[in-house]
Amino acid sequence: MDIIKQNRVAWDKKVEDESPYTKPVSQEIISRSKSGDWQIYLTPTKAVPREWFPASLKGLNILCLASGGGQQGPVLAAAGGDVTVVDLSEKQLASDQAVAEREGLSLKTVQGDMADLHFFADEQFDLIVHPVSNVFAKDILPVWKEASRVLKDKGMLLSGFMNPVLYIFDEEQDDKGNLVVANSIPYSSLDPLTDEETKAYIQAKHTIEFSHTLEDQIQGQIDAGFVITGMYEDDFGGNRALDQYIKCFMATRSVKMKPS
Repeated sequence: MDIIKQNRVAWDKKVEDESPYTKPVSQEIISRSKSGDWQIYLTPTKAVPREWFPASLKGLNILCLASGGGQQGPVLAAAGGDVTVVDLSEKQLASDQAVAEREGLSLKTVQGDMADLHFFADEQFDLIVHPVSNVFAKDILPVWKEASRVLKDKGMLLSGFMNPVLYIFDEEQDDKGNLVVANSIPYSSLDPLTDEETKAYIQAKHTIEFSHTLEDQIQGQIDAGFVITGMYEDDFGGNRALDQYIKCFMATRSVKMKPS
């Protein structure tokens, strides 16, 4: 199973299907961003606190990691950042390029895997923005290590990710509003499927998702050289049954600290 290839194809299909996570930002949002009134999202409904960012983005080298779709990257570019977007999906990156051309923004795109940033030099970036996307990586520890490698000393990593509790519930029952515990963590969306169901799942161009333990999400960042300096939680905006019981998204602000 080539997970990277499957998720690349699946995200291209999501663009074709006009998934909410593939819809580029409007001209109005870019116009406001150019005037200093900007915000981005790492999770579905809650904007990243402005105090998590430097007072100005001008001159900052920013990496939007696994963050294609014409959303975070163009906003940060309009706000003055020198932005590079990395994503598996060619069509997601095309959305960033389209917004940049539409709005006269300078923005670079690179097609690649979030866990392998070999095309970047060590300590190249001041800031990494990494919205909920490591759910599509089988192992997230390489993601944190690569983020640390390409960040400058005291550089910031802003990450959104899933609370693994979401994945203990049967997805089909969850869609019906019923919370039925069926899975253990860590978990893959292929785990409950038979061989025939797996074949059909792949042919339908669905994404393969992976839950990750909170230890890998939090301690994994710390082990990669980060100090976590902020966090918040978020939910699906009332669109899932679990929203009434717990928030299933979280975001962290981390600073790379080189050993003294």
